[in-house]
Amino acid sequence: MKANRARWPIATMARLLRVSTSGYYAWLVREPSKQACSDAQLLARIRSLHASSRGTYGAPRIHAQLEREGVHVGRKRVARLMRLAGLCGASRRQWRCTTRPRAGARRAPDLVRRHFSAAAPNVLWVADATCHGSA
Repeated sequence: MKANRARWPIATMARLLRVSTSGYYAWLVREPSKQACSDAQLLARIRSLHASSRGTYGAPRIHAQLEREGVHVGRKRVARLMRLAGLCGASRRQWRCTTRPRAGARRAPDLVRRHFSAAAPNVLWVADATCHGSA
């Protein structure tokens, strides 16, 4: 309502939103709640921790740091405030196998002829080395 009061009358918006006009005006002059003030202070501390970690800390690490500092707050509250402020931690990229056969590439010969059972030990060695790398 506050953002649109230049376009439409307050009484019309209040009627459409099913709130009283007196309630809207009382809300305008009301001071922030204790919880909102606490959230603002906590968010300032979260922003400083996030900045000092060069934007890498997410909610779990920031929550752990706050606990070490003696600030007792829930992890979900930290996550909610970070989400509302647009803060997020850096996550490692998912490693994916990017090995793809080239178009028109010649296939390797099938030396085993798809027969994977050996008559004796140390006669037939089979391995799959398509996607091995450090994760």
